[in-house]
Amino acid sequence: MTESARIRCRGCRGTTMTTVLDLGKMPAADHFPSIVTPISASETGHSLRMDRCSGCGLAQLAQDDTRAAEPHGVEPQALRDQAADAVARVAAAGLLHGGTVREFGSPHGGTWLPLLARRDFTVAAAGAADVVLDCFGIMHEPDQRAAFRERAAATAENGLLLIQYHSLATIVASGQWNALRHGHFAYYSLSSLQRLLADAGMTAVWAWRFDLYGGTVLVGAVHGPAQPDDSVGAALAAEAPHVHPAALRGLQRTADQHAAALRGWLHTQAGRGLRVYAYGAASRAVALFSLAGAHRGVLTAVADASSGKHGHRMPGTDIPIIAPAELIAARPDFVLLTLADLLPEVRACYPELDGRWVVDDPHGPRKGD
Repeated sequence: MTESARIRCRGCRGTTMTTVLDLGKMPAADHFPSIVTPISASETGHSLRMDRCSGCGLAQLAQDDTRAAEPHGVEPQALRDQAADAVARVAAAGLLHGGTVREFGSPHGGTWLPLLARRDFTVAAAGAADVVLDCFGIMHEPDQRAAFRERAAATAENGLLLIQYHSLATIVASGQWNALRHGHFAYYSLSSLQRLLADAGMTAVWAWRFDLYGGTVLVGAVHGPAQPDDSVGAALAAEAPHVHPAALRGLQRTADQHAAALRGWLHTQAGRGLRVYAYGAASRAVALFSLAGAHRGVLTAVADASSGKHGHRMPGTDIPIIAPAELIAARPDFVLLTLADLLPEVRACYPELDGRWVVDDPHGPRKGD
């Protein structure tokens, strides 16, 4: 019996688990060491593997022996815009009833509470709320069954639970293998989310898709049995080709090809005497840089808007994290953008870098202008 088969599912507690992506030993994605701290074996020695439960279909982090120390980043404008769009869509559907709201936050920061406050909702001081929000928060819970039950209990009898997640179908279809990271314990398909909600006594009735991160889904759920809206059936049909085991196993090939493509591009630019910087010290860049063997010789520094990361380095590498002002002053030949969603925002904020943006892509960096 393999180690994978001995692990119980974080959702249904099943014991039949299959490994679909194994990145080996990696640094913790939420711990950014000081630039003066040397790289140690313990820093880079954490298993990073995605398993799929054969019983409920939940894709999940197999194990995590890291300590959560994630600094809150600066919420991108794309995330704020999408939140406003999401609340507007739910309101347009006539689903924002009652007057109390509760939010289960995410370590990444950001909140929808001000958007609900403008619609005369107040934060529930105690007990269940009419509207319960979770935007990218629930994936950080090691015990998925307990987390869904907690959110169900926080939702009033006739209330609405809203859960937004980065779609597993998007991760597979777009080759976003490096969404796998320590501290992110679950990767949801709508079908697996339905099972988790059903275990908590709730039904997913509505589903809205957004382009954020290549494809995110907002689900609206209510207590008890209910007839799902057509949007749920459409979302299930759209995800079906991408969430079966064979499709998930393709992430391993994509990871290897992505790392090789980035490694080759970085070394080509260095060989031409060109200076490459990056923008976005994002968690998904940690595994990518590690797998690609990136170092200061080929990637000079990574700029990030979060001042809490300045003076630190990318985990598992000697690449320093700097302020955007330092990036502009350096006048690099290329700036590798680690999150494509940030392109409109960074182009507007830093016009001095026009013509130098290169967007990270599983098939190799591509021009961003």
